[in-house]
Amino acid sequence: MSLYKRKDSPHWWIKLNRNGRRVQKSTGTADKRKAQEYHDKLKAKVWDEIRLGVKPEHTWNEAVVRWVREKAHKASRNDDQMHLRWLHAYLDGVKLPAINRELLDHIQERRISGGVSHSTVNRTMEIVRGILRRSCNEWEWLDRVPKVPMLPEPKRRIRWITREEAERLMSELPDHLAAMMRFTLETGLRQRNVTRLEWSQVDLARKCAWIHPDQAKARKAIPVPLTAQALFVLRQQKGKHAQFVFTFRGEPVRWVSGKTWRDAVKRAGLTDFRWHDLRHTWASWHVQADTPMYVLQELGGWSSAEMVRRYAHLSSEHLAKYAEQMSTIQLRSGSGQEAEAS
Repeated sequence: MSLYKRKDSPHWWIKLNRNGRRVQKSTGTADKRKAQEYHDKLKAKVWDEIRLGVKPEHTWNEAVVRWVREKAHKASRNDDQMHLRWLHAYLDGVKLPAINRELLDHIQERRISGGVSHSTVNRTMEIVRGILRRSCNEWEWLDRVPKVPMLPEPKRRIRWITREEAERLMSELPDHLAAMMRFTLETGLRQRNVTRLEWSQVDLARKCAWIHPDQAKARKAIPVPLTAQALFVLRQQKGKHAQFVFTFRGEPVRWVSGKTWRDAVKRAGLTDFRWHDLRHTWASWHVQADTPMYVLQELGGWSSAEMVRRYAHLSSEHLAKYAEQMSTIQLRSGSGQEAEAS
């Protein structure tokens, strides 16, 4: 380890080897005496790390940079970065070992005071928990992870509409949104997959489309069989844009849930209905039409059967025969007259 000067900086610099890695860093001062003090403290710290096995104390910022780099493939990375920006005010520069339960409770309280839902608070805390766990289990930057507090959440809502309500809503929408809504109800695709659908992902002759793994939430390719209605919608879009399927005034549609959508929902006499509920509606219609759960899981691109079972209560057809068996047993156990009377 040594001190030296660089032509492009007024400060003293340090050159050292840290775990076999060559590191050069500024002392942040042009005063040689202060630079020497910084040098000596850093040298002692490196010695402790090498000889005594003392772990270097990494900061939250270092952990975030590494976590973001390793999680760049996540479909929810934009949402994650939104939560990380909010956390910056409370964890900027904080050493990882200093992130204890008291600090986590304070962060949770501040998030709640912002008026957001319990689910939003939990998503923020899950990011913290994920980074701390990775710091401990993968990077060995921490010896232990404090318990991260979570709030109770209501069960996820399933909001769907009838076919009559769907037709009424489509009649209130401008043509480009009505086309996208009908296509969504025929395919069950998520908003992002519809708005960014390209002609290169569509084969009208084979009556199919596909979502690439990097476009899917579960990071698995989704095959999309095209119904007659879906094909009709696509053929109406031909020639409007060379790359994207759905456009408005010559440009790809980026946003569908704005004021135009909300006003149409209101005029159609619907309440508490979001664009994503079109996917719930598509799944609900499938269940009511007795589509097997494993087929629906593949069609919808869900990563687990648990996500599909949310819709199981909408159909009892698969349970009817078992209920009938029990009814027969009860009748046989009674008197012959009762069975005959029934």
